[in-house]
Amino acid sequence: MTTAPLATYRLQFRDGMTFERAAALVGYLERLGVSHLYASPLFAAMPGSTHGYDGVDFATIEPEIGGEEGFDRLCAALTDAGLGLLLDFVPNHMAAAEANPWWRAVLEWGPASPFAAHFDIDWSAPKLILPILGETYGEALGDGTFGLAFDANSGEFGFTCYDRQLPLTPPSYELLLARLADPALGQLARQFAEATPDQSDDLKRQLAEQAAESDVGAAIGGLVTSAKTDSDLLHAVHEAQIWRLAHWQLGREALTYRRFFEIADLVCLRVEDALVFDEVHARLFDLIESGRVVGVRFDHIDGLADPKSYLERFAGTAGGTAPCYLLVEKILERDERLRPDWPVAGTTGYEFIAALAGLLVDRHREADMTSAYHEFTGTPTDYSEALRAAKREIFERNLATELSGLTTRAQAIAAAGRGTRDLGADSLRRAIVEVAAALPVYRSYVDAEGPAATDRALVAAAAVSAKETRAVENPTAVDFVARLLRLDVDESEDRNRALAFALRFQQTTGPVMAKAAEDTLFYRYNRLVGLNEVGGAPARYGAPLEDFHEDMARRRDCQPAGLSTTTTHDTKRGEDARARIYVLSEMPDAWRQAVARWAEMNRPHRRELPGGVAPEPAIEWLFYQALVGAWPADLALEAGRGETDGMLEVFRGRMGAFMAKAVREAKLRTSWTNPDASYEEAIADFSGAVLTRESGEEFLLDFARHCRPIWLAGAINGLAQLAIKLAAPGVPDIYQGAEVWDFSLVDPDNRAPVDFIARQRMLELVSETDPARLLDDWASGAPKMALTMAGLRARAEHPDLFARGSYEGLPVRGRLARHIVAFARRLGEAFAIIVAPRFVLALSADAERPLVPAARWGDTAILLPPALQGRPMRDAVTGRVHEGDVLMAADALGQFSIALLLNAE
Repeated sequence: MTTAPLATYRLQFRDGMTFERAAALVGYLERLGVSHLYASPLFAAMPGSTHGYDGVDFATIEPEIGGEEGFDRLCAALTDAGLGLLLDFVPNHMAAAEANPWWRAVLEWGPASPFAAHFDIDWSAPKLILPILGETYGEALGDGTFGLAFDANSGEFGFTCYDRQLPLTPPSYELLLARLADPALGQLARQFAEATPDQSDDLKRQLAEQAAESDVGAAIGGLVTSAKTDSDLLHAVHEAQIWRLAHWQLGREALTYRRFFEIADLVCLRVEDALVFDEVHARLFDLIESGRVVGVRFDHIDGLADPKSYLERFAGTAGGTAPCYLLVEKILERDERLRPDWPVAGTTGYEFIAALAGLLVDRHREADMTSAYHEFTGTPTDYSEALRAAKREIFERNLATELSGLTTRAQAIAAAGRGTRDLGADSLRRAIVEVAAALPVYRSYVDAEGPAATDRALVAAAAVSAKETRAVENPTAVDFVARLLRLDVDESEDRNRALAFALRFQQTTGPVMAKAAEDTLFYRYNRLVGLNEVGGAPARYGAPLEDFHEDMARRRDCQPAGLSTTTTHDTKRGEDARARIYVLSEMPDAWRQAVARWAEMNRPHRRELPGGVAPEPAIEWLFYQALVGAWPADLALEAGRGETDGMLEVFRGRMGAFMAKAVREAKLRTSWTNPDASYEEAIADFSGAVLTRESGEEFLLDFARHCRPIWLAGAINGLAQLAIKLAAPGVPDIYQGAEVWDFSLVDPDNRAPVDFIARQRMLELVSETDPARLLDDWASGAPKMALTMAGLRARAEHPDLFARGSYEGLPVRGRLARHIVAFARRLGEAFAIIVAPRFVLALSADAERPLVPAARWGDTAILLPPALQGRPMRDAVTGRVHEGDVLMAADALGQFSIALLLNAE
């Protein structure tokens, strides 16, 4: 049986975080109470990589963060402290760059390379397209962008382009060496022309030896120098390569390899091949076998051709006396369940964030907020239709090369059938797009064994929905695509080709959904942006309390050891920023009035452009919500200007970067691929002016005054979601630095360096301070640190209770019953009870700290099950003991914002 962690702590390595620094933090993590360090990818990545998801070598630990020796020291420190290591692993893709030796070999030898089958490349294409040019090929050829290089030590020629040096295929060396009037080189040139991969190293060595001679070396140097202005030679050399350089925009529609999402710099792997699987994972399995890695988180599992088979092979290889703890990065939609036949402990927990959003957003005020949003923006929006339109846009434009490949595959299969041979490319393309747009989840999982019942129903429903759209003129094409996805083919059709189509379609719909929802619509549809979160559903505006209890009970049954996360490196904003924004759902009318007032104050900062005013209302609505969430808790404008102006300047920079990313992701008036400089300048100027005292003083003071009650209520929300995470089914995951308030924005803001020295000092302070008094200094994050420590200590003292205990939602009675969520965990005689407030803005509006005054709760009481009535229970934070047949909210929540109660017998 795999041992699940008590709690994990995520560290982002690189960008300043090294093995040495991490090893120095082990003692802090131990005192905090986590059981596992959860590390971002640690294998060698692109030089200068800030994240590690652009790997270049699966066999080498990243040298830039300490290499093998540093990793060994970190592992030793973890072992001494009794902590395990959970590693984020990327099996789907690698960097398509010369620093990657596998990719470099492919550039040299193409299909003849020993690594040709490692990557998902269409070798039937004439050339391997490399879309790296910022201009057309002809322009680059004529303006000196290209050149040649020669490494005298290795005997290798290269083709230079900007700051890159691409390897030449060795047979093309003959073109260069034949131009040099040297008999020895002439003979070597002929040998290169007929070279094979196993001969090339020896020939390069011979060339290096020849180049060591002064005359030959000088001749080669002269050739390299003169080539810079010899476009005919450069073109001839270029055309002799396996690859072809192209403008970066061509990658959108003519790429000859599968990429990660729309990033041509990341080439996908074929880990479904047994040889490739073994070479990709060999070092990782060594680390698991040695005990240095005890858990693995698989990045982008939906990108693999057959996730189930992959996971089964991995689990089987990594098994033994202590099976590895396995997690998948998998986004589950509302009605989707993790596949029960996958041998994993669970997901990384995005569905947990969605459940918390349902709990903390006031669904009873949805109509009012929708009205306010539509009134301000002037454009009523149907979210489901907007998502469908965004998926079409992404598939047809950003992922056009994937769509073209799927259309070609489908048409080839259709042509072989008597009843389908008349289906044209356009009809099939439309059908593929509409079926993908109609899928309510990221992908289906049809494999060689055929579709499971879940997949049959999913595809059938998508086909019905697709045929209802006006985009489909030939319903037969949709039916045909659906049959291919179910492998429901006639004998005259090739089932293997249908399977290949289905697998590639499934690998594509994930990127379509992710790019359309998370990276497009989440920046267009801004009604309540706290809902615009990875794994979230902006159209689901809160949920009944019963839904939350059902979600947690199901979580306990289906993935009790899955991660319960609230912030990750990929979330759109930090957990406490979202907690603040949830408060806006309680005050739609006041928010409507406030935004109208602020918009009038800031009218002079908007700019009229040919495409309309900038920022437009929808973006300005987003801006104010982002400010509410991200405003630093200790930024008090009433303090001296010298004390606050520096903080305001830093915040201004963060917001400026966020707004630049937001408008590009929205893809309406600017984008990453087609930026509008005038519009982006107007957005930057607006954000900067609003957040500068000289030009935005009136707004800033009014904003801070209006939002202070929101921030206090948001802090209570933040503590509530933390308490739930610590006690609900699942393994609580703490993102780096989020043991105190996390008001970060989307990356790169959420990957900024963490002040661990300050957190270590706070840990010591919290350990010596009465928890109730910590609320007086709430802005520092001390209450959150205290709750984190108390909850992790409780989990350590009662590991079985939190790992295997039942989940039971507790009823609440009284006038404010809807403002409380309570549940119990029970296992034998052990039990824990969580009581957390929600919708507290009106209850704490005049408070000076994040605590609902006890008197406000009145007759509100949590009803205990008979087995717990009269049993003493101690609050893990305050130490106070409670007992009785009911638990009065005033007693439970009178000293601290939430209650985490454990049996005290």
